[in-house]
Amino acid sequence: MGLETFFQSGWFQWVVLPLLIFLARISDVTLMTLRIVFSAQGRRSIAPLVGFFEVLIWILAISQIMRNLTNPLTYLAYATGFAAGNYMGLFIEQKLAMGMVAVRVFLKQDCERLMTLLKDNGYGVTRLPAIGTQGSIDILYTLIPRRSLRQVVDLIHQIDPKIFFAVEEIRTASQGVFPANRDWQLWQVFGSRRK
Repeated sequence: MGLETFFQSGWFQWVVLPLLIFLARISDVTLMTLRIVFSAQGRRSIAPLVGFFEVLIWILAISQIMRNLTNPLTYLAYATGFAAGNYMGLFIEQKLAMGMVAVRVFLKQDCERLMTLLKDNGYGVTRLPAIGTQGSIDILYTLIPRRSLRQVVDLIHQIDPKIFFAVEEIRTASQGVFPANRDWQLWQVFGSRRK
């Protein structure tokens, strides 16, 4: 069977083509999700490169659908690939754990213990006195690589598992005390740490 005959066969039209569209759509939506994350984090050197491949794959997928408008499986494959690509992109982004986060810890007591524990583990920490609805509290503020969040949460829970804390994404950072790790070095390479 020649290549031309294979492309015209029912096997290709109803199995192979929808599968290829599904895989292409997973790829381009995964890249789209990562590009959005890179853009939000200010990674200006990598976001356009990811966007290039995202659009290239999308054009290939949509062109096959336009050539096969009478095949409903291509529509189903396109839509299913979109949904799976969203999931895959978020999963990969979470596993990569790129970027920085700010952690604020609100304490009525044990402030010194937690501050010492964070410092001993290489994290910079700032202490702020504050007044809450139930009186005087201390707020500990630390900026960390997102990859280190689990470790910092574990340190917080060593002091008290019921301590209230908040975590937020940080787009840029300049200077400071950060633990030496690969994520912070990548942050600097991709130009997100702007002064």
